[in-house]
Amino acid sequence: MTYLDYSATTPVNQEVLDSFNKVCLKYIGNPNSLHKLGIEANEMINKATSQIASLLNVRENEIIYTSGSSESNNLAIKGIALKYRNRGNHIITTNLEHSSINGPLNYLIDNGYEVDFVKLDANGLVDLDDLKRLIKDTTILVSINSVNSEIGLRQPIEKIGELLKDYPRLFFHVDMTQSIGKVNIPLDNVDLMSFSAHKIYGLKGIGCLIKKEKISLEPLIHGGKSTTIYRSGTPAVGLICSIAKALRLSLLELDEKYKHVENLNCYLKEHLKKYDYVRINSNNKSIPFILNISVLGIKPETLLHALEEDDIYISTQSACSSNTTMSKAVFSLTHDEKLAKSSVRISISYLTTKDDIDNLLASFNKIYKRLVLR
Repeated sequence: MTYLDYSATTPVNQEVLDSFNKVCLKYIGNPNSLHKLGIEANEMINKATSQIASLLNVRENEIIYTSGSSESNNLAIKGIALKYRNRGNHIITTNLEHSSINGPLNYLIDNGYEVDFVKLDANGLVDLDDLKRLIKDTTILVSINSVNSEIGLRQPIEKIGELLKDYPRLFFHVDMTQSIGKVNIPLDNVDLMSFSAHKIYGLKGIGCLIKKEKISLEPLIHGGKSTTIYRSGTPAVGLICSIAKALRLSLLELDEKYKHVENLNCYLKEHLKKYDYVRINSNNKSIPFILNISVLGIKPETLLHALEEDDIYISTQSACSSNTTMSKAVFSLTHDEKLAKSSVRISISYLTTKDDIDNLLASFNKIYKRLVLR
């Protein structure tokens, strides 16, 4: 099998799975219980929280455990909008966001909130002058992803954060689902940050929202205090411990992993450029873990299933996007409907080998000759 869909989800690291199993079997108490078993389980959560706080250089009380990035994004956006509606109803975002950002924003629009989309420059990066122009007295939130899930565009989060420091009445939320464990982005000027374990070789069903201490949120799930007042429910001790382990492992040898992926990305691009009907949509502002291409004359799902016959797995758009015929992200960057309708995403990992890329290229060459040059 050749797996090249790491941006959709990653295989579970055996060490992470071992930690999860050990905690689940040994610490069986409800961490909210007052007896010995509950206290022991709660201590495991506290250790995991302390580790995450140290790894991300945040405070322990700034960590909210969720079911994943989609819940984290919803909690950040709706939580801010509902808690600070007395300040205003205006939110700024981009056309490159994940569906778990667009979904809650559409909900808020239906409930009287105003959303503006900041302009992008020729490289697909946020136009800082336009962002500054859009900010007004009623702006309460700016939500911009660090890395786009389809094209891999890395936004200038540090520069955006510096700009927004001059507007203390609004908050800056960053969806870091596609960047954490791949590139280092300081959180100094970020107010809220989302990520999910299953993108960093952890288990599905656990994520985090990092919320700066000064900020309050309206919870999505009510019912009493859990690990925080912002998300009720019995804490999943095993999952919480497993995300701490996944995060720690993902941050090891970050530069070496990046260089390995970068070399494979360059090798793949050089070979794909030889095909007359292939267009590379990712650019030099994209991280090498994601390569988005369009093959003119082949429907994305046709290419995907043809590769699948050779046990090779890529994706069309984001795994969580709604069923649509056009990639909004590719169109926002290229302004070309043909490219947006024919794009596929190849996502690479430090686990990917040159043999994996060669397998993809051999299969692609066969499919290209059969379907494009027929």
